[in-house]
Amino acid sequence: MRRYLIIAAILAIFVVGFIFLRGPIPHIAIAAEELTTVGGVKITNTMVTSWVIVVLIILSLAFIMTRTWTIVPGGVQNFVEAVVEAFYNLVTGIAGEENGRRFFPVVASIFFFVLIANWMSLTPIFNAIGFVGHEEPVEQQLEEHGYVEGIIMDRTKIGPIDLHYIPFSGLGNLRISSDDSTIELDEPESPDKYQEAIEDDKFVGELIPLFRGINTDLNTPLAIAIASAIAVEWWGISSLGLFAYGKKFINFSGPIDFFVGILELISELVRLVSFTFRLFGNMFAGEVVILMFTFLTPLLITLPFYGLELFVGVIQAFIFASLTLVFGVMAVTSHDHDDEHAESHKAESIEESVHEAIAEPTG
Repeated sequence: MRRYLIIAAILAIFVVGFIFLRGPIPHIAIAAEELTTVGGVKITNTMVTSWVIVVLIILSLAFIMTRTWTIVPGGVQNFVEAVVEAFYNLVTGIAGEENGRRFFPVVASIFFFVLIANWMSLTPIFNAIGFVGHEEPVEQQLEEHGYVEGIIMDRTKIGPIDLHYIPFSGLGNLRISSDDSTIELDEPESPDKYQEAIEDDKFVGELIPLFRGINTDLNTPLAIAIASAIAVEWWGISSLGLFAYGKKFINFSGPIDFFVGILELISELVRLVSFTFRLFGNMFAGEVVILMFTFLTPLLITLPFYGLELFVGVIQAFIFASLTLVFGVMAVTSHDHDDEHAESHKAESIEESVHEAIAEPTG
């Protein structure tokens, strides 16, 4: 009997979500949406998210967790110290005690920054709250098409604030084969839908999210990859010296050494591309999956994908941080002696094991 009640509850949740809680067809854009311009600099929603949400949360957590720091840890402090110590032991276990202490601040910062950014993008305020606007000027759309493309939004006022919102679906608008809440180009009924919306004092346009996952913007993973590369090159130069480290890339000892150096230089540049698109691809794909399943089947089938994205967020943060660590170990390893060659081979083996042990899941 209990089993049937559970099945009935699941079916009821599915029906309620499918009929009454579906939003309009989501607008998916690769480029981050521009919110405003300050001094000629475009301010996007991912920039606001990284400044206001991610950095503020990291600073707040650091302040809250350390303001009552004691010699004998307990409660939250005990948990934080355990996490940091475990990560520190992982870093020193791969890089050694001396290099591990140098690498840890950068590697840990990358891990926790990417992790918190990935997890924060799963909260309900992302891609749901923002401004309304138009991709193309209204006058241009009216002149070319006679109507405006976008989502039909209801309007209301709360005091001096003019609010726009998108009503949920219902029995009269299941949004399966057609969607009465959207106006699209080259549809015969679009002009009539637009005129009806204007007569009902509704707004037709696009939602420009105020907050968006920062790693779904290609610029953010690229910026983190560049910071990682700068740290790795600095570790190599400071450990081996500029000329000794430079011989890894520019070596005129012979044609083979010169060719190998060119390959090493290319591999350094390829890392930027690999780092960037690995993180961007996984997080953007995960966002698209969640948006589409929220539109198709809210409440029920969407929840497992949220769980999957929680896992993917951890894995992607760990991959980014661990590969930075491995490349740092390879950078500080000299290539002039056989025993040091062995250490370099060990670092490369660690890199390969990271790739093999951790499958790169897609969202």
